[in-house]
Amino acid sequence: MEVGFSLPMDHFKYMSVKIISVATQLPAYSRPTSEIVPFIDTWLAGEDDRFIKKVKKIFDGAAVDKRYSIMEPTEVFTATSFEEKNNIYIREAIQLGEKVLRKALDENRLLPTDIDYLITVSCTGIMIPSLDAYLINKLEMRQDTVRLPVTEMGCAAGISGIIYAKNFLSSNPGKRAAVVAIEAPTATFQLDDHSMANIVSAAIFGDGAACVILSSVADDNGPEILGEEMYHFYQAEHMMGFNLTNSGLQMVLDVEVPDTIASHFPTIIHPFLDKYDLKITDVSHLIFHPGGKKIIQTVETLFDGLGKNINDTKEVLRLFGNMSSATVLFVLRRIMDNKPTEGDIGLMLSFGPGFSAQRVLLRW
Repeated sequence: MEVGFSLPMDHFKYMSVKIISVATQLPAYSRPTSEIVPFIDTWLAGEDDRFIKKVKKIFDGAAVDKRYSIMEPTEVFTATSFEEKNNIYIREAIQLGEKVLRKALDENRLLPTDIDYLITVSCTGIMIPSLDAYLINKLEMRQDTVRLPVTEMGCAAGISGIIYAKNFLSSNPGKRAAVVAIEAPTATFQLDDHSMANIVSAAIFGDGAACVILSSVADDNGPEILGEEMYHFYQAEHMMGFNLTNSGLQMVLDVEVPDTIASHFPTIIHPFLDKYDLKITDVSHLIFHPGGKKIIQTVETLFDGLGKNINDTKEVLRLFGNMSSATVLFVLRRIMDNKPTEGDIGLMLSFGPGFSAQRVLLRW
């Protein structure tokens, strides 16, 4: 005799994973780009005047009006060791992480003990123990909290963390996960490196933190994650990342990045949406990571042809610069603040070292 086993229909509603809270946090120091440009003369003293003018033009044309930092500009442009800047990164990452996680919890009237799974993502400094260990202690989270630090995913890690959290929650109904992204690219600035990669990096990047709380608790409200995927570019490891040098983390940023994204764009977008019987015309909100002005222009052109815009992405770049993994979460926060209509579809998209694209599909 066969013994059958079936779950009540109510069980399946618990398997839905939603984003229930998004919070952002900025470090203490900030300067408009106009006040950063004068530091270039001191930084590049001894270089050819034409080269200095070119660098200033890059800063002026980066589409970043203001950026925030864990250090004053004078500290950023002062010769310090890798150890000294990394110690500043550790101190500030712990403070920013605690603030932004508490913000996200308070927004939904949650306690630190309500979090079952804690993911921290950052690529701009090195910490062992990792940030999540400090947060568990500072917020007195549960001792059985599952934690996952993610380091090497770069700018894509904000969405990577959401993907990891979603997979955990899909298998664990009635749980909550927090993804905390902390980035301080100013701590990776190389004073003695006048390469174009270091210059462009300095022109477009800023520091910031964000936190997303996800839930598989039935009564929690927020956009549901319909799907998630990663897409890996072959033979493209050289395009983006860091070299670990005696002076710190040295930016690797290849000029091929915008054209490479453009060449893969249809394959990244359309097959993913097809799996959910959707077209790009069905997507109301594009939540795209602003890698930099050239990448934005490339993607904007591609989306324009599909009748879509990435205005929120451009605005986040203008207001804060590229904050690596945290930036796409700033874009998500802007979308959430605009209170999308029930049934709206959102597409999150970011790119990072590997080279890879990360995608998450949301439904409000």
